[in-house]
Amino acid sequence: MTFTKTLAGTAAALALTAGAALADPALIFDLGGKFDKSFNEAAFNGAQRWVQETGGSYKELEMQSEAQREQALRRLAETGANPIVMTGFAFGEVLDKVAPDYPDTRFAIIDAVVDQPNVRSVIFSEHQGSYLVGMMAAMASKTATVGFVGGMDIPLIRKFACGYAQGVKAVNAEARVVINMTGTTPAAWADPVKGAELARSQISQGADVIYAAAGSTGLGVLQAAADENILSIGVDSNQNHLHPGKVLTSMIKRVDNTVHDAFVAGTDLETGTFVADLAGDGVGYALDEHNAALVTEEMKTAVDTAAEQIKSGEIEVHDYMSDNTCPAATF
Repeated sequence: MTFTKTLAGTAAALALTAGAALADPALIFDLGGKFDKSFNEAAFNGAQRWVQETGGSYKELEMQSEAQREQALRRLAETGANPIVMTGFAFGEVLDKVAPDYPDTRFAIIDAVVDQPNVRSVIFSEHQGSYLVGMMAAMASKTATVGFVGGMDIPLIRKFACGYAQGVKAVNAEARVVINMTGTTPAAWADPVKGAELARSQISQGADVIYAAAGSTGLGVLQAAADENILSIGVDSNQNHLHPGKVLTSMIKRVDNTVHDAFVAGTDLETGTFVADLAGDGVGYALDEHNAALVTEEMKTAVDTAAEQIKSGEIEVHDYMSDNTCPAATF
């Protein structure tokens, strides 16, 4: 994968796995668990690909509460794990504090920028991938009303929603985009019941395609959409297979490549801030046997053309995080 460089509780409750080699890499999953079928699982898949290729071993740790972040990170560093990769913006403040205490350890963080000499920060152009699936939603919708269910209401998730809305409006300027966030605390990432409730509420308002960017909460959105016989859009990992013929597509975020590449680099991991964008295959949409019947040739041609225009700069997708505004939607 190509990157575009920019200038820009108690740990005892957690399980450390893998071998005892001093320089084993490590991966810390954010809340929601490594088998969330979304963001964390994408990271896990990248680590597993490295294991299959190298026969190596790594340590892994699943967060159980916010209070565990610092102690867990220090515990791994003290075991000699190197590099240590963590998923999620919520590690940012803790890593900024911990990294200077372990100058010989390389760290990688996904979805946050930590300005320390031994840290690799990887952020994604989620707005670009979301624009593409927004176009697909608008083209598939029969009601001209589509939905978005986010997890925790933070600028990063608004970035997804804003790009999605812009893509929808590019196809149908009169289309309505219903946006709901699950909550304002990290619990919002792991509440599929609430996700299903929000999806059903949006369906009652006419939405017939709903995009979920909410961690394991999104599983409830996809389930409710399938139950109500409308289409959904998955996120991060390819979620098309969860409800074949009911998931229009998934906005893929190549977190797996980020973890895999960090493990391959090992202690030679290049530090600094990197952006994984559409041009570098950092984001995109999923097309496979599970959704092929849903994606028309017209839809694919339109979206692929837009993707090339985004890469060339002909189409500029607004990044909510650049100015905390969204011209295409209201929050």
